[in-house]
Amino acid sequence: MKRRGSKDLTVTMRDVAETSGFSPATVSIVLNNAPLARYIAPGTKKRIEETAKQLGYRPNAMARFLRSKRSHSVGVMFFDILDPFCTPVLRGIENALYQCSYVPIFADAHNQRNRFERYLEMLLDRHVEGLIVVANWLFVDIQLLADLGKRNIPAATIGWELPGDTVSSVIVDNEAGGRLALEHLYQLGHRKIAFIRGPKTLIDSAPRWRGIQKFAQSAGLDIDNALVVQLPDSFDPNSGFEGGQRFTDELLQKRKRFTALVAFDDLTALGAIRALTKAGVKVPEQCSVIGFDDVPLSALSAPALTTIRQPLEAMGALAVNVVMEGVNASLEKRDANIVRHKTTPELVIRDSTRAASQAGADD
Repeated sequence: MKRRGSKDLTVTMRDVAETSGFSPATVSIVLNNAPLARYIAPGTKKRIEETAKQLGYRPNAMARFLRSKRSHSVGVMFFDILDPFCTPVLRGIENALYQCSYVPIFADAHNQRNRFERYLEMLLDRHVEGLIVVANWLFVDIQLLADLGKRNIPAATIGWELPGDTVSSVIVDNEAGGRLALEHLYQLGHRKIAFIRGPKTLIDSAPRWRGIQKFAQSAGLDIDNALVVQLPDSFDPNSGFEGGQRFTDELLQKRKRFTALVAFDDLTALGAIRALTKAGVKVPEQCSVIGFDDVPLSALSAPALTTIRQPLEAMGALAVNVVMEGVNASLEKRDANIVRHKTTPELVIRDSTRAASQAGADD
């Protein structure tokens, strides 16, 4: 076996060739699984592969890219890693890419437009074969993502749907989720219900509120505008918790009785529970609270939070499937379809909701 200097520990194909006794050309064909490999005897293949394994040979990723022009990587842009919404989504993306033998390159935009655009340039410079954007804020330059189609780079957004037919998307049916939340409380006998709406610039906010309004109209339930507040726009992922506390305090100060509260998302709901508890209002005995998303924290809170579940991990995997279909279509020189997946939300009943007491319902 050829001895390499202590400073040169990289095992090359030439090392494998010298040790196995076969020509560099034969070794290259076998280790690169080139089309000519089918004509090489099984015994020769086995010996070369075993020698490569014994020597610790690893393919040179850069050399392979220069030959094939394929990086086997997908760029994954998300807007803030501190947002608990992101964690299960990224888990779904990572696991699905692993199954495809692809490497994710993660980039956190910190909810900053300039950072997002710079990271996008950097990912493209690294020749990613696809792009997934986890976002539900509206400040992204739509044209910037639309241009990816011209570069033949398949892209998908999660939690956000671009107009037009250039980028695929995976979202939850927010309107159906809003309806589910109010319907659950209505069926429990609640009629005096407070609402903390989402920020205006968040894409989820309008459809969730639309679902609430449609159910209220169909059930003949009056929504008291004095019991409706709205979170301000903020790029701080933890602002929902603080907003939930602050606006629940405001609702309590109005001294208008409510027996249940619909929060925009789980963090807002947890903030509302904190405010209610501090004010001596027992949850759920005196006030039921429901959230939206089913982030990991919701099951760990006290009381455990009733919520509308988004299938976040499955949404990440769906986005990978969409992007990989685009990659395969490009390799096969065929057109890829732009798809729009809308996943179904699910009511998860835990400890923060219960039937309205007769006294509370009739006051």
